[in-house]
Amino acid sequence: MCYNNHMIYGNGVDNIELSRIENAVTRNPRFASRVLTDKEFAKYMTLTGSRQIEFLGGRWAAKEAYAKAYGTGIGGALSFQDMEVLPNALGAPKFIRHPFSDRGMAHVSISHSNLEAVAFVILESRE
Repeated sequence: MCYNNHMIYGNGVDNIELSRIENAVTRNPRFASRVLTDKEFAKYMTLTGSRQIEFLGGRWAAKEAYAKAYGTGIGGALSFQDMEVLPNALGAPKFIRHPFSDRGMAHVSISHSNLEAVAFVILESRE
């Protein structure tokens, strides 16, 4: 699909059960800092209770969805620290930093219920 010389490079979706995130945090207190960048972690620390788990789960899902859209998955070529998702001026999630930024834009939507978080990412190239 092409619009104004922009093309969809890739899209990805991911969901995670919030109970898995909560269990990971309980087992390993450093889990959140492995998934979140310093700025994301600072935001995470301002939250309490279930809101922390929702935030962390949403970032996990967004970064996994990004990795799918990018075509690499999380691993050798791409780590959780390579991407940063923070709220924009209206509070909506926005990729602040990501490896595709030199070629285009990353769009993200995150949603969560009391059971899971889900994220959808579209990478849009300028080419």
